Formats: sequence, C-alpha cells, structure tokens
Amino acid sequence: MFADFLKRLTAPAPTQLPDADARLALTALLVRVARTDGQYDADEMAHIDAITATRYGLDETGALSLRKDAEQLEAEAPDTVRFTRAIKDAVAYEDRVAVIEALWKVALADGERSKEEDAVLRLVSNLLGITDRDSALARQRVTG
Repeated sequence: MFADFLKRLTAPAPTQLPDADARLALTALLVRVARTDGQYDADEMAHIDAITATRYGLDETGALSLRKDAEQLEAEAPDTVRFTRAIKDAVAYEDRVAVIEALWKVALADGERSKEEDAVLRLVSNLLGITDRDSALARQRVTG
C-alpha cells in the first residue's frame, strides 16, 4: 500500500514532503520508537494519538486513522537508519525537533526509561540531524 510513498521518501534526492506525507512519516517514526522495546501497548498508542491530535489538529477518529496508517507504513518501512535519513532530507528542522520531543513523550509513556529506547532516541536524533543540545532540551521539556 505504501510502496510508492516509501519509494518517493527514499529516493536519492527527495523533495520536501507535502504536509500529509510528512505527518504520516513522522507518525510512523513515533510508532517505530514505541515498538523498540518489544512492548507496544495502549498507553503508547494513546500518547501517539494525543500527540498527533494536538500537533495536527485532528479529532479522535482522525488521530486513530493516522496512527493505523502509520503502523502499517512502519511495518513496511526500511531499517531505521534509511527511514530516518529519508525523513531528515524531506522534513524541515523545526518539525524534526518537535518530533524528537514527541518521541520522548512516547518513549516515557510507560513511566520507564529503557536502555533500548534511549539508544534508539540517540540514534534517531543523530540521523534526523538534531543537535545533542536540542535533543536534550526536547527531553527536558517532556520530563520537566
């Protein structure tokens, strides 16, 4: 279903994504991080829905639909390195910083910080081209 989208996203010279595609790609990244520790539970799903509803002005049905599409995209997407680099090339920096903050919200949704989630957040921040300082500030905004 998302083959053409993934092909455009991972093309050698991707262009800036239209808003709808950027929403989908960034939400798929939220799903990927949530699934990292092998636990993808209702709390994490609710956090993703709340984040996308707030960020994109969606109602409950719209947020649920976006997450369901993102779950499917995430399952079909290439490895995290290629997928995240593709997002970096196609999404503006300030949107990527906001995604790091959202990723921290999802990673901490269960009240625990796992080594696996920390490692993935460090990797994703780096691959998205987010400075260590901006990533740390994003985490502080979530935990502060």
